[in-house]
Amino acid sequence: MVAISAVIITFNEEDHIGRCLDSLAAVADEILVVDSFSTDHTVEICKARGARCVPHRFEGHIQQKNYAAALASSDCILALDADEALSEELRNAIRLAKRNWSGDGFSVPRRTNYCGRWIKHSGWYPDRKIRLWNRTKGRWGGVNPHDRVVMNEGSRIGHLDGDLLHYSYTSGRQHLEQMKRFSSIAADEAYRRGRRARVIGDILLNPALTFLKKYLLQLGFLDGGAGLKIAARTAQGKFLKYSKLRNLEREANEQEGKKR
Repeated sequence: MVAISAVIITFNEEDHIGRCLDSLAAVADEILVVDSFSTDHTVEICKARGARCVPHRFEGHIQQKNYAAALASSDCILALDADEALSEELRNAIRLAKRNWSGDGFSVPRRTNYCGRWIKHSGWYPDRKIRLWNRTKGRWGGVNPHDRVVMNEGSRIGHLDGDLLHYSYTSGRQHLEQMKRFSSIAADEAYRRGRRARVIGDILLNPALTFLKKYLLQLGFLDGGAGLKIAARTAQGKFLKYSKLRNLEREANEQEGKKR
């Protein structure tokens, strides 16, 4: 049987972290929390539940999660966000995987609770993500703030049953505030990578097409009012990202002009 290290990064997650840790207790041989100097009771809650807590300055979602995975005692990493928890079915599937480890990584379906409602459509379910893997075979990648586990070429990926429960936003305002933060991070990252925003394609058309995709093609309308909010907020996030990217380009051009 393999040993599993559960790894979580945190910052002011006192409302969620207890539920997350409790769901891991029966399957994880180690629980490691890397905390970005929380000012609430996050660290106290983690220590009370027996988690190993390591403070570390936040340098980006991908960087923080790779740092945390590197500190784990086991090569087999089970990664959760603080607002996630394992369902009982998923815990059973992980127990089986521990006894019969037969791949390099495993994906799990993630089900999101949005403002008190479990979302079944809108592109949010089953939303499979690799969250259990051998760290010698893969690592966190993607583009901040949208990280994902990237496996080495030729890796064997299995699939586990049972939902990873994601307790996302409790209100539309909370969704809006995080969207504002994430759009700024995404714009900065895109600019750093040399991406530039097109007024028609990115700022005007992209948000409209995003809304149609979420609400119609991905059946968001079947999620009722929540589906409408998800489609609208996702489209708004695209608009903010590319508008901010456009502003970064404009500011850089102005600074360059002043130097001449």
